[in-house]
Amino acid sequence: MDTEQHRPLRSTVAILSRGDAAARADATPQNSRFVRVFEALAAIGIEARPVIYDETFADAVRDQLLSVDGVLVWVDPIHQGKTRVELDPLLLDVAARGPWVSAHPDVILKMGVKDVLYRTRHLGWGADTHRYDTAASFRAEFPSRLRANGPRVLKQNRGNGGQGVWKVEALSNADTMVRVLHAQRGSLPENMPLDGFLARCEPYFGWGGCIIDQAFQPRLPDGMIRCYMSGSKVAGFGHQLIKALIPPPPEGVDSPEAQPGPRIMHGPDAPQFQALRRSMEDEWTPRMVETLDIDEASLPVIWDADFLYGPTDAAGADTYVLCEINASSCFAIPEEAPAAIARTVKCLILQTQGTSSGR
Repeated sequence: MDTEQHRPLRSTVAILSRGDAAARADATPQNSRFVRVFEALAAIGIEARPVIYDETFADAVRDQLLSVDGVLVWVDPIHQGKTRVELDPLLLDVAARGPWVSAHPDVILKMGVKDVLYRTRHLGWGADTHRYDTAASFRAEFPSRLRANGPRVLKQNRGNGGQGVWKVEALSNADTMVRVLHAQRGSLPENMPLDGFLARCEPYFGWGGCIIDQAFQPRLPDGMIRCYMSGSKVAGFGHQLIKALIPPPPEGVDSPEAQPGPRIMHGPDAPQFQALRRSMEDEWTPRMVETLDIDEASLPVIWDADFLYGPTDAAGADTYVLCEINASSCFAIPEEAPAAIARTVKCLILQTQGTSSGR
């Protein structure tokens, strides 16, 4: 018998998240916030191990990751002042040595940054979108665009939690003054000189490399629809009445009225989102993959596309405008998503091991 041909496939993955030494010492699948993902993987015979990352013990993390078949990464681009500037090279090194990594840093740089809004603006999810690659072009082009086209939303290329996202309005009584509102929770509108605001944004050209400029969407108060994806298939939806970029009520930023509503989770078959699902699975994701030159098998095992409602079409149906893709650390997720993640992981393992045995 050809024992090599009938050898069972290995199936061990690491679930990587950020934490300190104490969290690393105490980490188990049962006390992890990803416990349902651990359970879904175990249900189909995949062993998952919690791995806690911090820059201070990166070498030990590297050794752990090199001992598994694949790595699922849940680490934000920016967290309590720390970035992924050291983690991403580590993950690139691990992926080059054998284990697959999801989401791979190269894939994140294509789809998990705000530049994707500009590069895919021709798709059905696009809007009036521009990119500024230098501080000089930003200063030269943005003021006239703001005056001519109404309120704009500026976004630094890499970030999360509303960091570096601003609504900007020109004040009618002075060409040199603007009203700005940061998307971070607790922010208040601020009137300031346009030149001062442009200077405030210039650091975004450092790590992020560019600033993305989109038209403000008037239907923002209708909420945001988060479309959860596992690979190229929809894994569920979340609808939330958000408060980011909406001025706080008279009761103040800490009042109950100023807080975002709960994100209501739905499975992939939710009737009210089937038009969006068809667009994502049949048109937008395939065209995004082609536009960004991404191998479909390299799509993250879990990612999400955040949509705002655009203007209704001629038939009165909703349209959708992409405002962000999250590929670095997509969580929390719908009840149906852990099983979808497990199925996608199994396909990756079978594909990877099949390629290895075919060499």
